[in-house]
Amino acid sequence: MSKTARSNLEAAIRRCYSTWGERYYDDYYASDSAYPPIHTDIVRDLLQKEAAGSLLDAGCGPASMLRDLALPGLERYGFDMTPEMVDEARRVLGDQGLPPERVWQGSVLDAAAFAASSDTPAGGFDAAICFGVLPHIPTEADAEVIAHLRDALAPGGMVAVEARNELFGLFTLNRYSRELFRDRLIREEALIETAKTPSEREALRAALESLDARFRTDLPPLRGGYADEPGYDEVLSRTHNPFELRAQAEAAGFEDVRTLFYHYHALPPMLEAESPALFRRASLAMEDPEDWRGHFMASAFILVARKPG
Repeated sequence: MSKTARSNLEAAIRRCYSTWGERYYDDYYASDSAYPPIHTDIVRDLLQKEAAGSLLDAGCGPASMLRDLALPGLERYGFDMTPEMVDEARRVLGDQGLPPERVWQGSVLDAAAFAASSDTPAGGFDAAICFGVLPHIPTEADAEVIAHLRDALAPGGMVAVEARNELFGLFTLNRYSRELFRDRLIREEALIETAKTPSEREALRAALESLDARFRTDLPPLRGGYADEPGYDEVLSRTHNPFELRAQAEAAGFEDVRTLFYHYHALPPMLEAESPALFRRASLAMEDPEDWRGHFMASAFILVARKPG
């Protein structure tokens, strides 16, 4: 990835999140209308089982998770690329007694950002988490971020990385499904090249149009910004295949790699309006990080792995 491309990408993402600092936690973690933060519960359980003494949150936002991970004996650190998020994180964690140097500004694409504080553990962190970040990372940079997380850990340390689940598109029946079917499964461009005659190309075009008719390609609505900043769907916001991400972690040398799923949907999301209370109740009842149905019915997953020690 060129320096110019990276600079442009990071500038767009900073603008996207620049107005979210003071409202992000309330909107997505504490609001009655928001889906409960199941992922925080999963991470808390992982940290307790690890008896981790130090934690780095790479892309911590306004301390969305760190504020709720005040576990006994756990030293918390975090960094984020957006200044407004860093300011809010310092304010929130400061109220919990953490010094401001525990939170700093930095990018997950910069190896130096993972140890920019003056008091980070010399031997590496016992655990590192990275949530809400990978969707904004270009495909070619995934391995770089995974390597940076690995290098920030102490030997035997644990990493938990969140991603949006690409395979959820097999269940949603919306524009994500169209993208998954045509770009990733069918691989439309390669298929078109196999058509030998004009009649075959026309038949293929008609077949693909018929396929599109099966999906609600107008859903979900594109998310814009609050003011004049770009919205979430107006910057890079991609999904990840859990099988491919697992393979990347293993290629980076991680061990004990596993996938945990969360934010289940009892029905395709477009049907939620038929009975919102039932949909929410049934979806929450499904929450089991290790249920195989999570590959298709959960919109997000957490890749958990260990650095060899």
